[in-house]
Amino acid sequence: MKGTMLRNTLTAVTAASALALGLGSTAATAEPLKIGFVYVSPIGEAGWTWQQDIGRREMEQALGDKIKTQYVEDVPEGADAERVIRDLAEQGNKLIFTTSFGYMNPTIKVAKQFPDVKFVHSTGYKTAPNVATTNARFYESRYLAGMLSGKMTKTNIVGYLGAYPIPEVLQGINAFTRGMLSTNPKAEVRVIWVNSWFDPGKERDAALALLDQGADIVTHHTDSTAAVQAAEERGKYAIAYHSDMSKFGPHAQLAAVTHHWGPYFTKEAQDMLNGTWKSDQTWGGFKAGMVALEGFGPAVSDEMKAFLKEKQAEIAAGTLQPFAAPIKDNNGKVQLAEGVLDDKGLNSMDYFVEGVTSKLPKS
Repeated sequence: MKGTMLRNTLTAVTAASALALGLGSTAATAEPLKIGFVYVSPIGEAGWTWQQDIGRREMEQALGDKIKTQYVEDVPEGADAERVIRDLAEQGNKLIFTTSFGYMNPTIKVAKQFPDVKFVHSTGYKTAPNVATTNARFYESRYLAGMLSGKMTKTNIVGYLGAYPIPEVLQGINAFTRGMLSTNPKAEVRVIWVNSWFDPGKERDAALALLDQGADIVTHHTDSTAAVQAAEERGKYAIAYHSDMSKFGPHAQLAAVTHHWGPYFTKEAQDMLNGTWKSDQTWGGFKAGMVALEGFGPAVSDEMKAFLKEKQAEIAAGTLQPFAAPIKDNNGKVQLAEGVLDDKGLNSMDYFVEGVTSKLPKS
């Protein structure tokens, strides 16, 4: 009896020791992967950050209790971003998504201080052993939106709100313009810069100014719904950006150029869980399912939708290239005489193509 009691006691002690060392229950060792997000604007109900947060929630749904996420929204680019990114790393987040172009240098700086943390930066180009980059080839769907606008405009003037005159934004303006000219060579694009990713007041003023100049369609590379709402108020059309904004312009929205991040976020997190994460550069378009033209409004015919679907398939297959030569800028200079503009050319774009009547601000 005493021997049996001793064996039972030893068994209990061994089991307790195993649990204490994390060798027993799987549940005791399965700490969720902590993942942080830094957002440049409020999440709101539409726009860039809204679409990023949809991706975060899709990742949560796909991976369940294997992960735990947190986010900080409305973080200005610059010193504030560096502080927030560092704080997320200090809180134990092992994967951090920094989701705006101006977060690039702060991300690289903090990454050097936390080599065991992995970072994914959206829309930038700098990498490190623990920093990857991602972007969507939104210019592909911009090209289709331009084709649609060329068919729909009556005044042959389309207005475009730009955030900053950087390659990312210029790609969109130029792809849109080239698509528009392919269906309507008489049309033109006018650009107003708001010098902000998210400033609904400035965006509204810019949209109204473009409408006052005769534009009957406006679009934007900014985060809020202001341009779509302004078009709705004036009885004009709009192409929404980042996400479907038909809720804010049910009659105005012709379509929405959208980004889709969920599958990509999920893959990055799963790679972390598998121990296979690596620093790379992802730039996905129609073929990867990272961009779309959707949210068609009632003014768009079924015939037009079918036409755009056909052109989307051609872009995905590579048989239609939004930036195939010849490419001339709006000063008449040939930027590409033959072939197709490569990624290096896209990422160093510093000109407007012909069809844009505005001038780039001098640096």
